[in-house]
Amino acid sequence: MSNADLARDYFRAVQEGNMARLGELIDENVLWHQPGANRFSGELKGRDAVFGMIGQMMQLSNGTFAIDQVNSVLSNGDMVAATIHFTGQRDGASMSQDGVDVMRFKDGTIVEMWLFSGDQPAEDAFWGRA
Repeated sequence: MSNADLARDYFRAVQEGNMARLGELIDENVLWHQPGANRFSGELKGRDAVFGMIGQMMQLSNGTFAIDQVNSVLSNGDMVAATIHFTGQRDGASMSQDGVDVMRFKDGTIVEMWLFSGDQPAEDAFWGRA
């Protein structure tokens, strides 16, 4: 399976909430770069930390946070970039914007992930500070 196919599989697992498959695709020691200046921003190390963050996002958004579109998946060696659209609702506020996810693969798993938001100030306001 190509890295682009693995990335498509990752997004499908995210959209379906398939945590078992995500656990197979995200390396145990992943380095995750979460953008912005909000409660989730910064560098996370390890699959457990990433899963913890995703769980908190789902809790805060009452399960509404979602990647609703994957538009393009582009591959160059061990790197894959995907243009996406994501949404969520929280405390009467809503978020709907484009983003880019860049992942580095090694031996069939994501070992590093960078996320980019189309409107970072809006995403920061949506998630707020801890």
